[in-house]
Amino acid sequence: MQSTMALGEFLAKYLERAGVSQIFGIPGDLVLRLFDRLGERHQKMITFSHEPAVGFAADGYARATGSLGVACVTYGAGGHNMVNSVAGSYAEHVPILVVSGGPGEQEYKHGTLIHHQARAIESQLRIYREVTVAAETIDDLRTAAEKIDEVVRTLWREQRPGYLEIHRDMVDVKIKVPASLRKAGSPLEMERSNAAKVKEAARETAVRLNKAKKPLVFVGIETFRFKAQKEVLALCERIGAPVMTPILAKGAVPMDHPLYMGVIGTHSPKAARKRVGDADLVLELGCLPTDLGSFPRPRSGDRSIRALDKRVEVSLHSYSDVSLRAFARGLLDEKLKRHKEAITYYDNLPPAPKWLANWKVDGRSTGTATVKVGEALHVLNHFLEGRRDFVVVAEAGDMLFAGADVRVGGNAAYFAQGFYASMGFGVPGAMGIEIGTGKRPIVLCGDGAFQMTGPEIAHAPKHGIRPIILLMNNGGWGIFRPVVKRQAILEIPPWPYAELAQLWGGEGMRVTTGPDLLAALEKAEKSDRFCLIEVMIGRTDLSPLSRKYIRASSRS
Repeated sequence: MQSTMALGEFLAKYLERAGVSQIFGIPGDLVLRLFDRLGERHQKMITFSHEPAVGFAADGYARATGSLGVACVTYGAGGHNMVNSVAGSYAEHVPILVVSGGPGEQEYKHGTLIHHQARAIESQLRIYREVTVAAETIDDLRTAAEKIDEVVRTLWREQRPGYLEIHRDMVDVKIKVPASLRKAGSPLEMERSNAAKVKEAARETAVRLNKAKKPLVFVGIETFRFKAQKEVLALCERIGAPVMTPILAKGAVPMDHPLYMGVIGTHSPKAARKRVGDADLVLELGCLPTDLGSFPRPRSGDRSIRALDKRVEVSLHSYSDVSLRAFARGLLDEKLKRHKEAITYYDNLPPAPKWLANWKVDGRSTGTATVKVGEALHVLNHFLEGRRDFVVVAEAGDMLFAGADVRVGGNAAYFAQGFYASMGFGVPGAMGIEIGTGKRPIVLCGDGAFQMTGPEIAHAPKHGIRPIILLMNNGGWGIFRPVVKRQAILEIPPWPYAELAQLWGGEGMRVTTGPDLLAALEKAEKSDRFCLIEVMIGRTDLSPLSRKYIRASSRS
């Protein structure tokens, strides 16, 4: 860092210090100069066709790597296109930085109407203040460096999005860089916890854990967001009690871990819900309360210890300024009794098809002209068994519920928008995940969601990535068919998905039986291109968990 730098150069250097090596974006007239400046340093510019995909890809990248995701777009038509994906990042605590170009300084001062402008020249800034924890227009050269630093530090501390809007005519203007910023290291620092409160919260929790006869541990989404996976897993292993995750946090604990009992929610298998009811203590680590897949609590009284939002609640005592990571470390310093229990993994799937146990690739297929979703999930789990070099990404809709019953091994091996649930996340989110981690994603995606952002897969060859897409084709927005009277509104055009994949530079396969699906997965594994497997399912078929959810909703 130098005492005086061009604004664009400072931003590029600052992001480099923050460990940013990939920037997702689409160039536009009001951001072209900034786009060039960012690309001049060590950051690689990853482009897509439409801004929603840019936001989803940056989100997936940040989720999977645990680092800062950055998206760069133009003002108005670009920035407004990104709002939905950024709202999802806000709702699910994903740290991304949106950098937008903006009108020139004189245009701001004189109120000149400019193309891409909505109601007012400041409209985009106001909108982003609703879906970020910090949003600033860089319009004062004297404080530009400090404003950028403040936005990034705030978004990282809160693990939610931030926004910077930079005038198009200020990118090459020199700004002063304070000595404090020139000397500082990475701005990505977590807020420190109160050591005395951490110790007391851990001590009181340890006493209650050691007295418990049938404890449980719920591992929530904050484990991902606040970089506490290592400490939380070590704590679970020290306690030895069964571990469950809400649907929002599936993947926070390796699904092939012997302590893992499955996804917990109000529609989970009866045996899993009974085990929760029998618990005399539940340790909740970073579990956000949501209406989607909410989880039950012990039957008798309030027997939960909750660590959430930098606060730990034990009985009638509340400890503020205690982060989840610090709390887990504090508990690991305590003497904890190790519990022993025979643990069973539970899912919602029907019995596996008989053919699967002895099936070998021999070129033959059996079955009907469509595949049941439950059968497809059994096939996928069979394929994933013993393979730890894949990650699974579940799209919204029926595939979000289907994903709850996928079992994939390894750390950080499953991703979904488990709460905000925006259709369109799956394919671009998976591309961002592969760009960030190098792991090959398998995307569970419906045909309706694919028609929103799926064509972005055409960029995969350019970026050197090769996702595998399991496209469940039921000819429309099938999850709503059981509850909508006017079925015609759920129809979508019948795209030739497998053929399109071939035209876009990948491999396309269409399957109508379970054995064909397994053969296609094994073929895709060997391919050096992205693969789309179009799985023909019945128009009214749904995942087992969706059926439970819809039945319960119709009774309420």
